[in-house]
Amino acid sequence: MPVSESLLRSALASGGTLAAVPDDFSALGAHYSGKVRENYTRDDERLIIVTDRISAFDVVLGTIPFKGQVLNGLARHWFAATADLFPNHMRAVPDPQAMRVSECRPIPVEFVVRGYLTGVSDTSIWRAYERGEREFCGHPLPAGLRKHERLPQNLLTPSTKAPKGQHDLSVSKAWLVEQGLISAAQLDELERRCLALFAAGQAIAAERGLILVDTKYELGQRPDGEIVLIDEIHTPDSSRYWFADTYAAAMQRGEDPRSLDKEYLRRWLVEQGFRGDGPPPALPDEVRLEAARRYIEVFELLTGRAFEADPEPPLPRLRRNLGLA
Repeated sequence: MPVSESLLRSALASGGTLAAVPDDFSALGAHYSGKVRENYTRDDERLIIVTDRISAFDVVLGTIPFKGQVLNGLARHWFAATADLFPNHMRAVPDPQAMRVSECRPIPVEFVVRGYLTGVSDTSIWRAYERGEREFCGHPLPAGLRKHERLPQNLLTPSTKAPKGQHDLSVSKAWLVEQGLISAAQLDELERRCLALFAAGQAIAAERGLILVDTKYELGQRPDGEIVLIDEIHTPDSSRYWFADTYAAAMQRGEDPRSLDKEYLRRWLVEQGFRGDGPPPALPDEVRLEAARRYIEVFELLTGRAFEADPEPPLPRLRRNLGLA
Protein backbone atom coordinates (compact mmCIF):
# COMPACT_ATOMS: atom_id res chain seq x y z
CA MET A 1 0.00 0.00 0.00
CA PRO A 2 1.28 3.54 -0.73
CA VAL A 3 2.64 5.48 2.22
CA SER A 4 0.20 8.13 3.37
CA GLU A 5 0.95 10.84 5.89
CA SER A 6 -1.33 9.10 8.38
CA LEU A 7 0.58 5.83 7.93
CA LEU A 8 3.90 7.57 8.56
CA ARG A 9 2.60 9.25 11.69
CA SER A 10 0.99 6.03 12.88
CA ALA A 11 4.31 4.16 12.58
CA LEU A 12 5.99 6.94 14.54
CA ALA A 13 3.35 7.09 17.27
CA SER A 14 2.90 3.33 17.71
CA GLY A 15 6.57 2.46 17.92
CA GLY A 16 6.26 0.70 14.56
CA THR A 17 9.91 1.22 13.71
CA LEU A 18 12.61 -1.41 14.14
CA ALA A 19 15.36 -0.13 16.43
CA ALA A 20 16.81 -3.48 17.53
CA VAL A 21 16.19 -7.21 17.35
CA PRO A 22 15.62 -9.40 20.44
CA ASP A 23 17.82 -12.23 21.66
CA ASP A 24 15.74 -15.01 20.11
CA PHE A 25 16.95 -13.93 16.65
CA SER A 26 20.32 -15.44 17.58
CA ALA A 27 18.91 -18.74 16.30
CA LEU A 28 19.58 -17.32 12.83
CA GLY A 29 23.36 -17.62 13.29
CA ALA A 30 26.38 -15.87 14.72
CA HIS A 31 25.35 -12.27 15.36
CA TYR A 32 27.10 -9.00 14.55
CA SER A 33 25.43 -5.61 15.01
CA GLY A 34 26.36 -2.69 12.76
CA LYS A 35 25.21 0.93 12.88
CA VAL A 36 22.10 0.14 10.82
CA ARG A 37 22.18 -3.59 10.01
CA GLU A 38 21.92 -6.71 12.14
CA ASN A 39 23.95 -9.57 10.64
CA TYR A 40 23.56 -13.32 11.23
CA THR A 41 26.05 -15.75 9.71
CA ARG A 42 25.75 -19.49 9.25
CA ASP A 43 28.15 -21.45 7.05
CA ASP A 44 28.51 -19.65 3.70
CA GLU A 45 25.42 -17.44 4.08
CA ARG A 46 24.67 -14.23 5.91
CA LEU A 47 21.23 -12.87 6.76
CA ILE A 48 21.09 -9.09 6.93
CA ILE A 49 18.21 -7.37 8.71
CA VAL A 50 18.03 -3.67 7.85
CA THR A 51 16.70 -1.81 10.87
CA ASP A 52 15.06 1.62 10.85
CA ARG A 53 18.01 3.12 12.70
CA ILE A 54 19.59 6.22 11.20
CA SER A 55 23.14 7.36 11.69
CA ALA A 56 25.09 10.45 10.73
CA PHE A 57 28.68 11.41 11.51
CA ASP A 58 29.10 7.73 12.50
CA VAL A 59 26.61 8.14 15.38
CA VAL A 60 23.25 6.32 15.66
CA LEU A 61 20.57 8.96 16.23
CA GLY A 62 17.24 7.13 16.37
CA THR A 63 14.77 5.60 13.93
CA ILE A 64 12.94 6.71 10.77
CA PRO A 65 9.59 5.12 9.75
CA PHE A 66 9.98 2.50 6.95
CA LYS A 67 13.64 3.38 6.41
CA GLY A 68 14.72 -0.27 6.58
CA GLN A 69 12.21 -1.27 3.92
CA VAL A 70 13.36 1.58 1.66
CA LEU A 71 17.04 0.69 2.00
CA ASN A 72 16.51 -3.03 1.52
CA GLY A 73 14.28 -2.41 -1.51
CA LEU A 74 16.77 -0.01 -3.09
CA ALA A 75 19.69 -2.35 -2.47
CA ARG A 76 17.73 -5.12 -4.17
CA HIS A 77 16.91 -2.82 -7.10
CA TRP A 78 20.49 -1.62 -7.61
CA PHE A 79 22.08 -5.03 -7.12
CA ALA A 80 19.81 -6.44 -9.82
CA ALA A 81 20.36 -3.46 -12.15
CA THR A 82 24.17 -3.51 -11.92
CA ALA A 83 24.93 -7.25 -11.57
CA ASP A 84 26.33 -7.42 -15.11
CA LEU A 85 28.67 -4.51 -14.39
CA PHE A 86 29.81 -5.56 -10.92
CA PRO A 87 28.60 -8.80 -9.24
CA ASN A 88 27.24 -8.64 -5.70
CA HIS A 89 26.48 -10.82 -2.70
CA MET A 90 22.65 -10.92 -2.95
CA ARG A 91 20.94 -14.32 -2.92
CA ALA A 92 17.31 -13.79 -1.83
CA VAL A 93 14.99 -11.26 -0.19
CA PRO A 94 12.73 -13.12 2.29
CA ASP A 95 11.30 -10.00 3.97
CA PRO A 96 10.94 -6.28 3.15
CA GLN A 97 13.70 -5.62 5.69
CA ALA A 98 15.93 -8.67 5.19
CA MET A 99 18.29 -10.07 2.57
CA ARG A 100 20.12 -13.38 2.33
CA VAL A 101 23.60 -12.96 0.91
CA SER A 102 26.82 -14.86 0.36
CA GLU A 103 29.18 -14.67 3.30
CA CYS A 104 32.23 -12.68 2.17
CA ARG A 105 35.57 -11.62 3.58
CA PRO A 106 35.32 -7.79 3.67
CA ILE A 107 37.94 -5.70 1.91
CA PRO A 108 39.11 -3.36 4.73
CA VAL A 109 38.58 -0.20 2.69
CA GLU A 110 35.55 1.97 1.91
CA PHE A 111 35.61 2.91 -1.78
CA VAL A 112 34.26 6.46 -1.71
CA VAL A 113 33.68 8.03 -5.13
CA ARG A 114 33.04 11.77 -5.44
CA GLY A 115 31.86 13.81 -8.39
CA TYR A 116 31.39 17.19 -6.69
CA LEU A 117 33.16 19.47 -4.22
CA THR A 118 30.70 19.22 -1.35
CA GLY A 119 30.05 17.87 2.14
CA VAL A 120 29.34 19.15 5.65
CA SER A 121 31.49 16.91 7.86
CA ASP A 122 34.93 18.04 8.99
CA THR A 123 36.48 15.23 6.91
CA SER A 124 34.63 16.08 3.68
CA ILE A 125 36.38 17.18 0.51
CA TRP A 126 34.72 20.60 0.70
CA ARG A 127 35.89 21.25 4.29
CA ALA A 128 39.44 20.34 3.28
CA TYR A 129 39.26 22.66 0.26
CA GLU A 130 37.76 25.44 2.40
CA ARG A 131 40.75 25.12 4.75
CA GLY A 132 43.05 25.79 1.80
CA GLU A 133 44.11 22.22 1.10
CA ARG A 134 44.64 21.58 -2.60
CA GLU A 135 45.22 17.86 -2.37
CA PHE A 136 42.64 15.35 -1.15
CA CYS A 137 43.36 11.63 -0.75
CA GLY A 138 46.34 12.05 -3.05
CA HIS A 139 44.38 13.90 -5.77
CA PRO A 140 45.50 17.46 -6.69
CA LEU A 141 42.59 19.91 -6.78
CA PRO A 142 42.61 23.03 -8.97
CA ALA A 143 42.29 26.48 -7.47
CA GLY A 144 39.12 28.53 -7.90
CA LEU A 145 36.50 25.84 -7.37
CA ARG A 146 33.27 26.77 -5.61
CA LYS A 147 31.32 24.79 -3.04
CA HIS A 148 29.10 22.16 -4.72
CA GLU A 149 30.90 22.57 -8.06
CA ARG A 150 31.48 19.58 -10.33
CA LEU A 151 34.99 18.20 -9.96
CA PRO A 152 37.10 17.97 -13.13
CA GLN A 153 36.59 14.19 -13.00
CA ASN A 154 35.12 11.63 -10.63
CA LEU A 155 37.61 10.73 -7.90
CA LEU A 156 38.14 7.66 -5.76
CA THR A 157 38.82 8.98 -2.24
CA PRO A 158 39.17 5.87 -0.06
CA SER A 159 38.54 5.80 3.66
CA THR A 160 39.39 3.47 6.47
CA LYS A 161 36.66 1.28 7.97
CA ALA A 162 36.63 2.34 11.60
CA PRO A 163 35.10 0.18 14.34
CA LYS A 164 31.54 1.09 15.32
CA GLY A 165 31.54 4.29 17.35
CA GLN A 166 34.72 5.64 15.76
CA HIS A 167 35.18 7.88 12.73
CA ASP A 168 36.39 6.76 9.30
CA LEU A 169 39.45 8.56 7.93
CA SER A 170 39.90 9.68 4.32
CA VAL A 171 43.26 8.45 3.05
CA SER A 172 45.24 8.16 -0.17
CA LYS A 173 45.67 5.04 -2.28
CA ALA A 174 49.37 5.13 -1.49
CA TRP A 175 48.65 5.07 2.26
CA LEU A 176 46.42 2.00 1.92
CA VAL A 177 49.15 0.14 0.05
CA GLU A 178 51.85 1.25 2.51
CA GLN A 179 49.73 -0.04 5.41
CA GLY A 180 49.36 -3.41 3.71
CA LEU A 181 45.57 -3.19 3.61
CA ILE A 182 45.42 -3.94 -0.12
CA SER A 183 47.87 -4.48 -2.96
CA ALA A 184 48.54 -1.75 -5.51
CA ALA A 185 47.39 -3.96 -8.41
CA GLN A 186 44.15 -4.94 -6.72
CA LEU A 187 43.46 -1.34 -5.69
CA ASP A 188 43.97 -0.09 -9.26
CA GLU A 189 41.58 -2.70 -10.63
CA LEU A 190 38.91 -2.02 -8.00
CA GLU A 191 39.26 1.73 -8.56
CA ARG A 192 38.58 1.23 -12.28
CA ARG A 193 35.51 -0.90 -11.58
CA CYS A 194 34.12 1.43 -8.91
CA LEU A 195 34.52 4.48 -11.14
CA ALA A 196 32.68 2.64 -13.94
CA LEU A 197 29.89 1.64 -11.55
CA PHE A 198 29.57 5.21 -10.29
CA ALA A 199 29.40 6.57 -13.84
CA ALA A 200 26.62 4.09 -14.62
CA GLY A 201 24.80 5.16 -11.46
CA GLN A 202 25.13 8.81 -12.48
CA ALA A 203 23.68 8.04 -15.91
CA ILE A 204 20.70 6.18 -14.43
CA ALA A 205 20.11 8.94 -11.87
CA ALA A 206 20.24 11.58 -14.63
CA GLU A 207 17.47 9.75 -16.48
CA ARG A 208 15.40 10.19 -13.32
CA GLY A 209 16.16 13.90 -12.95
CA LEU A 210 18.74 13.42 -10.21
CA ILE A 211 22.47 14.01 -9.77
CA LEU A 212 24.39 11.21 -8.06
CA VAL A 213 26.90 13.41 -6.24
CA ASP A 214 28.99 10.89 -4.34
CA THR A 215 28.73 7.44 -2.86
CA LYS A 216 30.61 4.72 -1.03
CA TYR A 217 31.01 1.10 -2.03
CA GLU A 218 31.87 -1.75 0.29
CA LEU A 219 33.46 -4.81 -1.25
CA GLY A 220 34.09 -8.36 -0.13
CA GLN A 221 35.62 -11.57 -1.40
CA ARG A 222 33.40 -14.61 -1.81
CA PRO A 223 34.72 -18.08 -0.94
CA ASP A 224 35.29 -18.64 -4.68
CA GLY A 225 37.69 -15.69 -4.68
CA GLU A 226 35.55 -13.21 -6.65
CA ILE A 227 35.39 -9.61 -5.39
CA VAL A 228 31.75 -8.51 -5.11
CA LEU A 229 29.66 -5.60 -3.86
CA ILE A 230 28.34 -6.04 -0.33
CA ASP A 231 26.15 -4.09 2.08
CA GLU A 232 24.24 -1.67 -0.22
CA ILE A 233 24.80 0.63 -3.19
CA HIS A 234 23.36 3.97 -4.33
CA THR A 235 20.91 4.27 -1.41
CA PRO A 236 20.21 7.52 0.50
CA ASP A 237 22.43 6.19 3.31
CA SER A 238 25.46 5.53 1.13
CA SER A 239 24.98 8.25 -1.51
CA ARG A 240 24.23 11.92 -1.94
CA TYR A 241 21.58 13.00 -4.49
CA TRP A 242 20.59 16.44 -5.78
CA PHE A 243 17.71 17.45 -8.04
CA ALA A 244 19.14 18.17 -11.48
CA ASP A 245 16.58 20.77 -12.56
CA THR A 246 17.38 23.23 -9.74
CA TYR A 247 21.14 22.67 -9.44
CA ALA A 248 22.28 25.46 -11.82
CA ALA A 249 19.97 28.05 -10.26
CA ALA A 250 21.10 27.14 -6.74
CA MET A 251 24.74 27.54 -7.80
CA GLN A 252 23.99 30.95 -9.33
CA ARG A 253 22.38 32.08 -6.07
CA GLY A 254 25.16 30.61 -3.93
CA GLU A 255 22.72 28.24 -2.22
CA ASP A 256 22.93 24.59 -1.29
CA PRO A 257 21.47 22.38 -4.04
CA ARG A 258 18.11 20.83 -3.28
CA SER A 259 18.98 17.41 -1.91
CA LEU A 260 17.14 14.12 -1.60
CA ASP A 261 19.13 12.03 0.84
CA LYS A 262 20.52 11.94 4.37
CA GLU A 263 22.19 15.31 3.80
CA TYR A 264 18.97 16.95 5.06
CA LEU A 265 19.55 15.34 8.43
CA ARG A 266 23.27 16.14 8.48
CA ARG A 267 22.53 19.81 7.80
CA TRP A 268 19.92 19.87 10.58
CA LEU A 269 22.47 18.41 12.99
CA VAL A 270 25.09 20.98 11.99
CA GLU A 271 22.53 23.73 12.60
CA GLN A 272 22.16 22.34 16.13
CA GLY A 273 25.94 22.51 16.56
CA PHE A 274 26.56 18.76 16.25
CA ARG A 275 29.27 17.35 13.95
CA GLY A 276 29.82 13.96 15.54
CA ASP A 277 31.41 14.79 18.88
CA GLY A 278 29.59 14.62 22.18
CA PRO A 279 25.96 13.57 22.68
CA PRO A 280 23.74 14.12 19.62
CA PRO A 281 20.55 16.18 19.85
CA ALA A 282 17.25 14.29 20.03
CA LEU A 283 15.48 14.11 16.66
CA PRO A 284 12.10 15.88 16.72
CA ASP A 285 9.20 13.95 15.19
CA GLU A 286 8.91 16.42 12.31
CA VAL A 287 12.57 15.88 11.38
CA ARG A 288 12.07 12.11 11.48
CA LEU A 289 8.95 12.39 9.31
CA GLU A 290 10.64 14.65 6.77
CA ALA A 291 13.56 12.24 6.57
CA ALA A 292 11.09 9.38 5.94
CA ARG A 293 9.40 11.33 3.14
CA ARG A 294 12.77 11.94 1.47
CA TYR A 295 13.81 8.31 1.71
CA ILE A 296 10.54 7.25 0.12
CA GLU A 297 10.77 9.91 -2.59
CA VAL A 298 14.25 8.86 -3.65
CA PHE A 299 13.09 5.22 -3.81
CA GLU A 300 10.24 6.16 -6.12
CA LEU A 301 12.35 8.42 -8.32
CA LEU A 302 15.17 5.91 -8.75
CA THR A 303 13.03 2.82 -9.27
CA GLY A 304 10.22 4.47 -11.24
CA ARG A 305 7.57 2.78 -9.12
CA ALA A 306 5.55 3.58 -6.03
CA PHE A 307 6.97 2.52 -2.69
CA GLU A 308 4.55 0.10 -1.07
CA ALA A 309 5.18 -0.09 2.65
CA ASP A 310 4.33 -3.19 4.62
CA PRO A 311 2.52 -1.71 7.66
CA GLU A 312 2.65 -4.90 9.73
CA PRO A 313 4.71 -4.51 12.93
CA PRO A 314 8.25 -5.53 11.91
CA LEU A 315 9.17 -8.07 14.60
CA PRO A 316 6.27 -10.53 14.12
CA ARG A 317 6.57 -10.22 10.34
CA LEU A 318 10.32 -10.89 10.45
CA ARG A 319 9.87 -13.86 12.78
CA ARG A 320 7.33 -15.38 10.38
CA ASN A 321 9.27 -14.69 7.18
CA LEU A 322 12.59 -15.87 8.63
CA GLY A 323 11.19 -19.07 10.09
CA LEU A 324 11.35 -18.07 13.76
CA ALA A 325 7.58 -17.96 14.43
